Amino acid sequence: MPEKANILLVDDREDNLISLEAALTALDQNLVRASSGEAALKALLEREFAVILLDVMMPGMDGFETAAHIKQRERTKDIPIIFLTGAEIARHQVFRGYSTRSIDYLTKPFDPSVLQAKVEVFIELYQTRQRLREQSRLLHDLLGESPGAADSQALLGELEARVTTIRTALSAARQELPTAGPVASTLVHDLEQPVSDLAALVRTLRGDDGPSSMESGTS
Repeated sequence: MPEKANILLVDDREDNLISLEAALTALDQNLVRASSGEAALKALLEREFAVILLDVMMPGMDGFETAAHIKQRERTKDIPIIFLTGAEIARHQVFRGYSTRSIDYLTKPFDPSVLQAKVEVFIELYQTRQRLREQSRLLHDLLGESPGAADSQALLGELEARVTTIRTALSAARQELPTAGPVASTLVHDLEQPVSDLAALVRTLRGDDGPSSMESGTS
């Protein structure tokens, strides 16, 4: 079972943070609060996050400026951000947000079910990326340690099963894209190629040039 993902909630108002927590509690993930842009940047130094929910209108460093700092850091630049905006946000401010490459939006007051659906897809994609990293490390170990034939086949079998699990997760995430928005769609697309490459490499190591059970999650 994958580890719980961290979700960063950034808002200067206590009541808004409470509303976010109430909407997301059912996802059973780690909800981390930050009451300012500065606090959010500090939290990002301490933990890895699946997604950031970021209020736009905050005193001092606003949401757009905070997002710009996040996207400038190599470690955090790929974390998806959902901006939480008021209805009064002007068009030019919205475009300013898009210039940070973050980017999805929800207008307050938001529908809790829509927010939950969006965040759930980002969690699934984050956990899929984590699995992919783990399988890549396992494959690297397999290639580097040159174990015996029996051990190699056992490890390759385990890798194949895990890649199938990753493909199934991607397929499930793809089904939810209509409610998740364009950022999630981009993330799914970005993950598909490395997963396919890993599956192909495992097949090559097994001496199998044809399709395998790993392809079953792509339909």
